[in-house]
Order: sequence, then C-alpha cells, then structure tokens
Amino acid sequence: MLRGCQMSTVRAFIALGGNLPFEGLDSRGVLARAVEALEEAGLEVLARSGLWVSPAWPPGVDQPDYINAVVEVGGVSDPPGLYELLLGVERRFGRDRRERWAARTLDLDILAIEGAVGRFGDLELPHARMHERAFVLAPLAEIAPDWRHPLLGLRVDELLLGVSGAARRLGELG
Repeated sequence: MLRGCQMSTVRAFIALGGNLPFEGLDSRGVLARAVEALEEAGLEVLARSGLWVSPAWPPGVDQPDYINAVVEVGGVSDPPGLYELLLGVERRFGRDRRERWAARTLDLDILAIEGAVGRFGDLELPHARMHERAFVLAPLAEIAPDWRHPLLGLRVDELLLGVSGAARRLGELG
C-alpha cells in the first residue's frame, strides 16, 4: 500500500501502444480491447486520451507506425502488483518480450502513480524516459494538462515543448 493514500484515491497513468495486429484486430482495436481488459482486471478507468500515431522507435527501424494512448486509472495500491497485472494483460494480447524495440501487439507502461517516486522492484516511477517522448506526453496532456512531473517539477505541457519527434492525433480511443 502506498503510504498516506487511500486505495480508492490513488491514481495512475498508463501508456498503451502497439504496432502489430492481434486476432483480427488492428492496433486501434487492440488498444480499445486492452482498456476493457484493464477494467475487467479491476482497475477503474477514470480518463482516456484519444489515439495518437508516431513513428516506430528508435528512429530508422523498419516497422509500422505505433498507435498510442494514455489512460488514467484509479484504485491502485501496489506498484509492483500493477506492473504484474499489466504484464498479464500484455500476454493475453500476444506480447512477447524477447527483444528490445521489437514490433509488438501491445505495450503497457506505468508512467506515474500518485504518491510513488523511486524504484519498486523492476519498476521505476515516474517512468524514466516519459519526459523525452512526444507519443507519451501528447496523450497525457490531453487527459491531465495540469499533471506535474514529480522529479522535474514541470507540467506535462512544459515537458512536451522540450521534446523532439512527432505524434499526431488520430481520433478517439474506442
């Protein structure tokens, strides 16, 4: 349990992304179904960004563009437990974590959990590279424009001004 926070009031931001189809769904459909899977797993989805498209990372890789989104969830009490829950959802959607930067059906990353800063097992909060990625910051700014990075002290819109790379809004997340 996070110190000083009631379970029902602790919020987290989760980035969703993918660039491969799964079981007949394109990446847009995979992300929409992943949000449903998060709810089925007991998370309360409080807000969801639209869908954003960005080139595959790192630059120059021969992969399809990524579709990205961010959701805000409530009811989080245990960072490592949330991390394991997300890994389980990724596996349900055919995610294989053998190679870094590989194309994927679904990628779920914890960006930040209210009141949690530091290392929690394999998890670092806030996400160590979130402030460098337009494909994370643009959808986060859409649902939480006043959110401040707990270590850098900057609002998400201020962070977005300092990044290179492009992210373009596609539409709504199903």
